[in-house]
Amino acid sequence: MQPTSASKGRIVLVHLYPREMSIYGDLGNTRCLAARIRRHGYECVVHDHHPGMPFPQDAHLLMGGGGQDSGQSRVEDDLAVIGDRLRGLATDGTPMVMICGMYQMFGHAFITSEGVELPGLGILDVTTRGQSTRMIGGIVLDTEWGEVVGFENHSGATVLGPDQAPFGRVRVGHGNNGQDHTEGARTDNVIGSYLHGPVLPANPAVADALITAAAERATGRAFEPGPIDDSLADEARTRQIARLRARGTGKLKDTAVH
Repeated sequence: MQPTSASKGRIVLVHLYPREMSIYGDLGNTRCLAARIRRHGYECVVHDHHPGMPFPQDAHLLMGGGGQDSGQSRVEDDLAVIGDRLRGLATDGTPMVMICGMYQMFGHAFITSEGVELPGLGILDVTTRGQSTRMIGGIVLDTEWGEVVGFENHSGATVLGPDQAPFGRVRVGHGNNGQDHTEGARTDNVIGSYLHGPVLPANPAVADALITAAAERATGRAFEPGPIDDSLADEARTRQIARLRARGTGKLKDTAVH
């Protein structure tokens, strides 16, 4: 870690609900962001936000992960409390990456397979319905940052609003719903996605896009990248993409967890 005196600036990274909403390796996204921020020469303060805690005054970058129904129910009340703050941060351009369950909760609603509607924050113009068929397996996307690889594991089928941009277009895998070839959603600097893995260590260009926006928000200056050797991550991603393309789309499984 860079000494504070040599830091290019201080970035506050907020991890939403790391106990309740961080399965399938999503904690690795926070660790990746923190490590890369420091390697770029910035100070990084990681704030774990738990239900009932005050939301930090400074928040330059937000991360949220996936969780089961029980995890989502435990954070629902707290999300209602901090929802206006999150919507304001999103409108102001704060970068955020929300995975799986938190992606769903950043949409308008999650409608269970029994027809019960659970309201979301409405930051992303998406709606999710529970279904019995599970979408699981390796996935490859075409995105603004090139090919992105990850692992999806969800039974919620998400549909984008008419003007909502996806995070990427599916080349291998299922994506939002297995039908329209979209994956995730993106509005300004907010990204929602079903990609686990965790996704950011395997796709450093996406991580650095988030860090760039966070650094500029935190310091009021242009991002100053440091020297980082991503050759191993690039090789691993390239090989994984080649294997997935050769194998084709993953198989579907039946389960009730989303």
